[in-house]
Amino acid sequence: MLTKAQLEAARARSRDYLARAGVVLTPEESSNIEIADFGLNELEQTGLELVTYVNTQRCCAKELVLFPGQTCPQHRHPPVNGEQGKEETFRCRSGTVYLYVEGDATPNPVCQPPQNRAKTYTVWHEIRLEPGQQHTIMPNTWHWFQGGDEGAVVSEFSTRSTDERDVFVDQDIRRATRVTD
Repeated sequence: MLTKAQLEAARARSRDYLARAGVVLTPEESSNIEIADFGLNELEQTGLELVTYVNTQRCCAKELVLFPGQTCPQHRHPPVNGEQGKEETFRCRSGTVYLYVEGDATPNPVCQPPQNRAKTYTVWHEIRLEPGQQHTIMPNTWHWFQGGDEGAVVSEFSTRSTDERDVFVDQDIRRATRVTD
């Protein structure tokens, strides 16, 4: 759960990251940046900031902001209503993002998940993305990602997004952020 002050501080910080990456937002997009704390109340360690440009029945485009060391927890995009689940391509715009997916574990990975939740991270094939690099994650694939030392801005291009139906390993996670005064 976030306070309104925490929510607005994270939005302001996200606007700064996006501006430094050359991303121009409309006033409405700027004021509606989604702050996902995953119900864990540890935004600096586990969280994600998002701008959704479009999400139709066929496609979705977003900007993702990761603060330094901030982790989007391990999840997958399962089949929904006969559809395969979301296929997504991440393209790094600024900073460095470390993506962990199913596959052979990388010896000595750069990142570590938040210590108090380490047991909920099980995939360790590391993909490092720097500006201009991209990677596509197929539907229903376990993955998680973390911002590097300077954070990251990542463009996501995908099939229809149904984030509310994502499956997380960590059963404490709640996708919708709750805000209090």
